[in-house]
Amino acid sequence: MRVLATALLTVLAAAPALAAPPPLDMETIMADPDWIGPAVEDIYWSVDGGQVYYSQKRDGNPVRDLWRVPARGGAPERLDPAAVAQADGGKAVFDREHRRAAFIRHGDVFLRDLASGATVQVTRSSAKESDPRFSADGRLLTFRADKDWFTYAVTGGPVARAAELEEKDDPKAKKPDALADEQQSLFTTLRGLRADEAAMSADADVLAAADPNRAPKAFWLGKNTSVADTSLSPDGRWLLVVTQAKDADTGKVADLTHYVTDSGYAEPEATRPYVGRNDPAPQSLRLLDLKTHASYDLDTGKLPGIGEDPLADLRAKAIASLRKEGKADRADALAAPKTRPVIVNGEYSPGIVWSDDGQRVAVQLRAIDNKDRWIATVDFERHALVSQHRLTDKAWINWDGNDFGWLRDGRTLWYLSEESGYAHLYVRAPGGKATALTAGRFEVDHPVLSPDGTRFYVRSNKVAPYSYDIYSVPVQGGELARVTSYQGLDDFALSPDGRQLAVLHSSPYIPSQLATVGVDGASPRDLTDTRKPAFKAREWVAPTIVGVPSTHGAGTVWAKFYGPADAAAAASRPAVIFVHGAGYLQNVHLSYPAYFREQMFHNLLVQRGYVVLDMDYRASKGYGRDWRTAIYRQMGHPELDDLLDGKAWLVREHGVDPKRVGIYGGSYGGFMTLMALLRTPGEFAAGAALRPVTDWTSYNHEYTSNILNDPQIDPEAYKASSPIQYADALSDPLLIEHGLIDDNVLASDSIRLYQRFIELHKKNFWMSLYPLERHGFVHADSWYDEYRRIDELFREKLEPAATR
Repeated sequence: MRVLATALLTVLAAAPALAAPPPLDMETIMADPDWIGPAVEDIYWSVDGGQVYYSQKRDGNPVRDLWRVPARGGAPERLDPAAVAQADGGKAVFDREHRRAAFIRHGDVFLRDLASGATVQVTRSSAKESDPRFSADGRLLTFRADKDWFTYAVTGGPVARAAELEEKDDPKAKKPDALADEQQSLFTTLRGLRADEAAMSADADVLAAADPNRAPKAFWLGKNTSVADTSLSPDGRWLLVVTQAKDADTGKVADLTHYVTDSGYAEPEATRPYVGRNDPAPQSLRLLDLKTHASYDLDTGKLPGIGEDPLADLRAKAIASLRKEGKADRADALAAPKTRPVIVNGEYSPGIVWSDDGQRVAVQLRAIDNKDRWIATVDFERHALVSQHRLTDKAWINWDGNDFGWLRDGRTLWYLSEESGYAHLYVRAPGGKATALTAGRFEVDHPVLSPDGTRFYVRSNKVAPYSYDIYSVPVQGGELARVTSYQGLDDFALSPDGRQLAVLHSSPYIPSQLATVGVDGASPRDLTDTRKPAFKAREWVAPTIVGVPSTHGAGTVWAKFYGPADAAAAASRPAVIFVHGAGYLQNVHLSYPAYFREQMFHNLLVQRGYVVLDMDYRASKGYGRDWRTAIYRQMGHPELDDLLDGKAWLVREHGVDPKRVGIYGGSYGGFMTLMALLRTPGEFAAGAALRPVTDWTSYNHEYTSNILNDPQIDPEAYKASSPIQYADALSDPLLIEHGLIDDNVLASDSIRLYQRFIELHKKNFWMSLYPLERHGFVHADSWYDEYRRIDELFREKLEPAATR
C-alpha cells in the first residue's frame, strides 16, 4: 500500500498543473445553471433537533430531492424514495409540555410521541393537509385541508370534520309566503304535519348535541356567499370564516397565444384583467361558535378611519372631468363608498393568528384602496372586532413585512410596522400602548419567537443597507444583539429546543449554503458546499459596493460596481448600467443575487473592457418607507434621476466616456430602460428592454393600483408613468425582447409599443420574441439568444470600431 501511494504521489507531482479556465464566453454563462451547482433550499429541523433537512435541485431537470445532514456536521445524504417516506416533515409543531410533535409528510398528518419515538399516521388521503396545531392542554390536534378543518384526539382519534360549511341557503329556513301562511291557517292537518317535522328536527338536534361522535350540523352561509378562507381555534371551539360574494365579476380577462404547441395549432390562454377593470372582491368575516352552533357577522365598519376617503381630492377631480365630458354614468360609478371595503391581508403574511391557548385571535385587514392596514382582535362575548393597531400611508401600505402574532402569554400582540419610516418590531397588549423592540434607520424581517417565548430572532441590515445577519432581542425590550456575521444571510430556522439556528447564507458567487450556529453566535459550522468544480475554479470580478451621491435630495444611492482591479484602468472605457426588476427588490447586497446570469454577463463585459454599475434606485427594498414610496404617482421619474446620477458618477469617478454608456434590464428594469431612452434622449448610447411594462393601464391590479391608484381615479399618474406616452421621443438604439407566453407582463405590451414606433416612423428599434418563454426565461437557448443580442447591441453602439 505504501509503495502504491508513493507511486501515485510521484505521478501527480509529474503531471502538468491544471490549466486556467478559458476566458468567459456567452455559451458558458448562459448555459443551464446546473454547471454552477444548486442552491440549498427549504431548510427545516428534524423533530429531535439532531439533523437538518433541505431540498436541492437535481441535475438535468427541475425535480427537488430531499437531503439530510447531521447538525453537528458530516456528509449530507440524499434520501431515496423509501427514506423520504420515513423522513420527518417540515415545520413540526409541539404541544406545550413538549411531549408530542406533529408534522406534515407527503401531504398527510403524522403525530409522534417524543418519549417513545412512536409515530402515528393521522391521515391518509389525496387531500393536502397543512397547519397542524395542538390545543393548550395537548389533548387535541387540529389541521386543515384547503378550507376545511379537522380535529383529532391525540389519545386515539378519530379524525373529525370541525364544521360543515355550505355555500347555500338553509333549506329549512322559512321563506315569507302569504299563500303558505293561509294554508296553515285553514287546515289543521297541515299544521299538525309541520308540528311533527319541527318535533323530529328538535329531537335530532338534542341527540346530536349530546353525542360527540356525530358529524357536525351544517352552517348555511347563503347561496350568494363564497368561502375565501377559514381558521379554526386550537381548542376547536371557534371558526373564523372569510367570505366574499360568489361569482364576483373580475372584468374582461386578457389572453395570450401559444404558437409552438404539441398540437401544432395556436392555442389561447386566459391570463388576468387589467388594473382598474374590476377591484378585488370585498371580504367579510363571520364567527362561528361550533359549541353552540351559532353564527355572528363581524362588522368592519367601526375600524378607525374606515369611513375616510384618502383619495377624495383625486376622486373629485376625476368626477368633475367626467361630468364636464358628459359621462355622468361613469362619474357616478366613481363615487366613494360610505365604508371602505376591506380584504383579509393574508397573501404575504398570515391573515388570522390564534393565541396558543385559543382564547384570543387577531385578524389583519387591508383596505382595498391600499391606504390602511388594521390588526383587530375578536371580542367573543360581544361578537365584535376590536382594533388594536392601524397603519396608514398616503401612498400605499407595503405588501411585504406584515408579519404578526402572539407572545406566549396569549395576551400580547407582536407585529411588524413601517410607522417609524422603517420596518420594525413592536409588541402591544390588547388595549395597551405599543412598545418598539427595534428602532433605527434599518429594517428587520422574518421575526421568530423562541420556544420559551423570551426573545425574538430577526434578520436585519442594521450594520449597512446591503449587509444582512441574524439578531436577537428580548420580548421585554433591550439590546438588538448580533448573532451571526455572514453579511449575506438569506434565511434561518430555529431548532426545536431553541438553542441552535440552521441558516442559509451566501455571497456574490456562492449560492445559498447550509450552516448551523448557536443562538449566542457560538460554534458556526458549515454543512454544505454544492458548487461544481468548474464554477469554483473561475476567478470572478468581486463587485465593489459604492455610494452614489444623489443630486435630487435622496442622500446616497447604493450600487454595485464591476470593473478592472486597477481602478485607473477604467478611464475612457464604455459602461453599462444594469437596472434590476420588480421595483421593490434589493439587488445591492452581499448575498448570491437572483440575477446571477446577469452578474456573469457583467464579468464578460469587464473582460471585454467595460465597467458596469448596478443600482438600487428609489423604490428598491431595504431602505425604508420613503425610499419605497418615492415613486407614488410618478413611476419612472425618481428612479431615472438616480440612474442619471449613476452615470454622472461613472464619468466623474472613473473617467467613463459619457457618449458610450448603455443601459439594460428586465421587467421593471425593462420599463426603466424605456423611460431612460424616451424621457432623456441622448443620455444613453443604446438600451435593451427585456419583458418591459410599456403601459401601466394594461398591467395587473394588485401591483399597479398600489402605486398609481385606479386609472379611472388617477389617469394623470398613468400618463406620467407609461413609456408609450413618450414614444415620440425615441432617438437612441433600442432592443426589445419578450417571451410570447409571458403571463405577468404580457407580450402585447411590447407589441403595442412597437406598433406605436412604426406609426411614428422611428428608426433603430428592434424586437426579439421567444415563443416558449414566460416572464422568467427557463431555457438555456433563449437565455443565450437574448444576451447574444444585447451583447451585439452594446458592441456595435458602445465600442469603437477598431475594437469590435
